[in-house]
Amino acid sequence: MSEAQHTPVAGQDYPQTWSQFEDWFSSEIECLRYLERLRWREGFVCPRCGCRDEPYRANRARLVCKACRLQCTVTAGTIFDKTRTPLKVWLAAAWYITSQKSGVSALGLQRVLGLGSYQTAWTMLHRFRRAMVRPRREQLKGLVEVDQSYLAIRENRENPSGKSSKKRTTKALIVIAVEILEPRGFGRIRLKRIDRERVEDVLPFVKSVVAPGSVIRTDGSPMYFSLEYHYAHDRVVVKSIADGERPPAHVPLPGVHRVASLLKRWLLGTHQGAVKPDQLDHYLDEFVFRFNRRTSRSRGLLFYRLLEQALVTAPITYDDVVISKSHRKGHQPPPCEMVELNG
Repeated sequence: MSEAQHTPVAGQDYPQTWSQFEDWFSSEIECLRYLERLRWREGFVCPRCGCRDEPYRANRARLVCKACRLQCTVTAGTIFDKTRTPLKVWLAAAWYITSQKSGVSALGLQRVLGLGSYQTAWTMLHRFRRAMVRPRREQLKGLVEVDQSYLAIRENRENPSGKSSKKRTTKALIVIAVEILEPRGFGRIRLKRIDRERVEDVLPFVKSVVAPGSVIRTDGSPMYFSLEYHYAHDRVVVKSIADGERPPAHVPLPGVHRVASLLKRWLLGTHQGAVKPDQLDHYLDEFVFRFNRRTSRSRGLLFYRLLEQALVTAPITYDDVVISKSHRKGHQPPPCEMVELNG
């Protein structure tokens, strides 16, 4: 059943309060049963043969297909795959992440859940970030502003001896697309890190996130000329250093400048600016997830949606998150994230 066909009901499909959460998920068995209902709304489906008969239930929460005898679990092939952390802790983490409008740090999650390892909380957060991008999400439409912004990223650099040296600040280029609502207000957004300000980087992003027939509003950069072949293009030449007659960029393009400002404030406030470039894309995904659901009145529904997406997101290991080889050694959290411990 597709998401459009199934409308979750508060108190039936997801808990409404923390007290109700504790009643629903008081044991691992209840957590497993909930994930089964969420993953297979119309009943168990064998991932190998497609059999829909009720499976045999073996020990260690294993489900055995009656047709092909495949043994699997409800967490197999999801972000919970092969985890040693209790599912009750995972679900509590999902509740805490979605209940905090401004986001959470790994240190904050570790403290709230009483986790013994900062690494566990850090990895858990990154796994959930992978699940914050909904498959086949709708494209932006109507009037859409597009522009770029730079983010200052602090990172620790290692010297040849393997010891951490002074912090280094690098700049990451982000392209931003924002729906503009009439008569006022902003709709959904999309963000992506790009290498350079050039057509080869910007045009594919715009075509992937903006629906055909939309109006694209940009500044006067020649980089956007090619958009006229795909969209109605509202090109606004903004003020330059030598020209005081034209409006400054934030006047005709308020959406992208507001989003860029909020993004920088969020990274600095929630994560103390300590975001490693290798993981920046997934922090952007989290910001988009939160911004696009900023008006939601039901935090329980956000909890439901996050778990729903977590069950269709491929597994990821700690080593997958820590891309840099220097960080693999010793399996310690990236040095720049350790700023959260002292911030």
